[in-house]
Amino acid sequence: MIIIHAEFKINPIQEQAFLEEMRPLVASSRAETGNISYDLMKDTERDHVYTMVEVWKDSSAVESHNTSEHFTSFVRRAPEYLAAPLDVKIYEGNKIEK
Repeated sequence: MIIIHAEFKINPIQEQAFLEEMRPLVASSRAETGNISYDLMKDTERDHVYTMVEVWKDSSAVESHNTSEHFTSFVRRAPEYLAAPLDVKIYEGNKIEK
């Protein structure tokens, strides 16, 4: 399992447009084969900061997502919303058993 946290620091003037842009991206990503979950979370301590929390079955599902039309289309437009560079962290989600 692959877990991705992508943090977006959004230009306040563009926040509503960003949120509207995210709706179809989230819906299309959730429908992809290999997607377990895909959720946009609003930071409770910092204004205009969001984290996309993605869980994928495996790296091939992530690769497929990264080349999908809905994702590449969003990536092209993302700079117009961002107030700072995107911060992405990728984890291999292997549970640690006691």
